[in-house]
Amino acid sequence: MKIALLNLLVHPNRKKTEFEVEEELQFHIEMLERKYAQQGMPDAHAKAAALKRFGNLERVKKQCVNISGRNSLRRRVLKTASILIALTGLAIHILSTDYKVARIGAMLITIAVSGRLLVYVRGLTFLSGTKTSLSVVTDPPKDAART
Repeated sequence: MKIALLNLLVHPNRKKTEFEVEEELQFHIEMLERKYAQQGMPDAHAKAAALKRFGNLERVKKQCVNISGRNSLRRRVLKTASILIALTGLAIHILSTDYKVARIGAMLITIAVSGRLLVYVRGLTFLSGTKTSLSVVTDPPKDAART
């Protein structure tokens, strides 16, 4: 429980996240390069094809950092609170002998599920203003395979 609370309070460092994302992207580009080289492309062509196929590296990096930034303290607190509310509602609903009290438990569960759904929907890309999608294709370009 103590570790979970510490993880909830830790605020992610944006620079560290940017570094980790860039490192991960470089790894994927290198893997794509190797794949192209194994298919018989010269090293220079393989590197160019991998970069071209991967797309705008800065845009992808920015999107990945923004996605990881969605896990903010506020969002984590809302998720935790909705779980606690749902568990409380479930306990009340199961343990109560009075019909009206059991309905309060059901309402708490409904509130928790609705709140969690709202947090989820707010995190979707098409609703948060990002109009570009993140996609990485690992197949070699058709024109580069002939070279």
